[in-house]
Amino acid sequence: MAQEKKLVEAITSMDEDFAQWYTDVVKKADLMEYSSLRGCMIFKPLGYALWENMRNELDRRFKEQGVENVYMPLLIPESLLQKEKDHVEGFAPEVAWITQGGLNELQERICVRPTSETLFCEFYKNDIESWRDLPRLYNQWCSVVRWEKETRPFLRSREFLWQEGHTAHATAEDALEWTIMILNLYGDFLEDFLAIPVIRGQKTDKEKFAGAEATYSVESLMHDGQALQAGTSHYFGDGFAKAFGIQYTDRDNQLKYVHQTSWGVTTRMIGAVIMVHGDDSGLVLPPRLAPTQVMVIPIQQRKEGILDAAAKIKEELSAVARVKVDDSDKSPGWKFSEQEMRGIPIRIEIGPRDLAANQCVAVRRDTREKTIISLDELTTEIPKLLETIQHDMFERAKAHRDSHINDARDYEEFKEIVKTKPGYIRGMWCGDRACEDKIKEETGATSRCIPFEDHDRISETCVCCGKPAEHLVYWGRAY
Repeated sequence: MAQEKKLVEAITSMDEDFAQWYTDVVKKADLMEYSSLRGCMIFKPLGYALWENMRNELDRRFKEQGVENVYMPLLIPESLLQKEKDHVEGFAPEVAWITQGGLNELQERICVRPTSETLFCEFYKNDIESWRDLPRLYNQWCSVVRWEKETRPFLRSREFLWQEGHTAHATAEDALEWTIMILNLYGDFLEDFLAIPVIRGQKTDKEKFAGAEATYSVESLMHDGQALQAGTSHYFGDGFAKAFGIQYTDRDNQLKYVHQTSWGVTTRMIGAVIMVHGDDSGLVLPPRLAPTQVMVIPIQQRKEGILDAAAKIKEELSAVARVKVDDSDKSPGWKFSEQEMRGIPIRIEIGPRDLAANQCVAVRRDTREKTIISLDELTTEIPKLLETIQHDMFERAKAHRDSHINDARDYEEFKEIVKTKPGYIRGMWCGDRACEDKIKEETGATSRCIPFEDHDRISETCVCCGKPAEHLVYWGRAY
């Protein structure tokens, strides 16, 4: 019992110190380890398994849209990076440079990719010749390096894993349509697969990607009321094409510039899952994401028939779920704590009395609710229970998000809400960058997005300056 208590006490309460709670969960659930290079991290098996499941599901969805995977070099010569002025200026503070190769100083600095727009543009210049080659729908799974000053596991690290999609289209209309489609694909993935509700919308010019004409994002709200940008999709127009000379011969035999997009999500989604669904006992994983969906725990496993019954449960359920048996020599209570810490959605307990009654006990990780299930009905009841958990987790997260949205109609009200009510603030905006800068400087809140679906004009004046308003904006403090 002392060991079981110690495992849970290793986690700081989220209400006491949310940042420390997050770090404790990441470490105690065995998701990662710190590397010897500050700001970089080692993915341990469970942490990487979460990314693999996200990657595989997204990859499937991308390919349904005709996307093909490619791989670009890790290194970019400085002369190539400099071809798009706004782009290089946007990334300059975070770029890591190589100045020496072996024993020799390089004649030209080499950038370790912070993103791959310039590499794709160089490639497209030779890859695209006529309208028949369009659209080009490419994606790569890779890591990038950005020299962040402040780091936190999964949320912000100097090297992180992601996917970056890059497409080229014949017309602006086609490119913009693709940009929005991908954003909605991200939103559906986050809601359907990760059980994380999102707000979809357009970034302000201040917050858009360097070199883009427009940036769109899916925004999520963490348990502590801070926002997290979960994914972005960028419309480039023909700016990159003109900088790199990417042209094609159209049906009318005229040379025209392509229109491009890029889009990406990263391993920060793992951090989002932790902070949206976790509790003081550790991870709570949505069933569709969880590497192990069911953990079978034999009770009094040395008694005759118990381990055989646990093995049979695993064999039968393996056809409908991802299942493991914990037949280690640890106490059942310790096994329960480990299963909870690692967020496994369902625990199945099977002991001598259960076996005699041809039943087992299924325990939900999210609510700890116990259900007695006949051993003859496991393959029908467990999938139903997994779907119920997935649905309930999304609904709880959505209810939490919706209860943390407040409206501000003037600046005094806005500042008071920022101080006293964590979450999103809906406020009208005049469109002036000066107001956006003032809000960030004085309150720490940033514009998250101009939402697609919420067009409620809660007032006719800007929440900051009082001048006529153009847009409803979701504001909030963010990771």
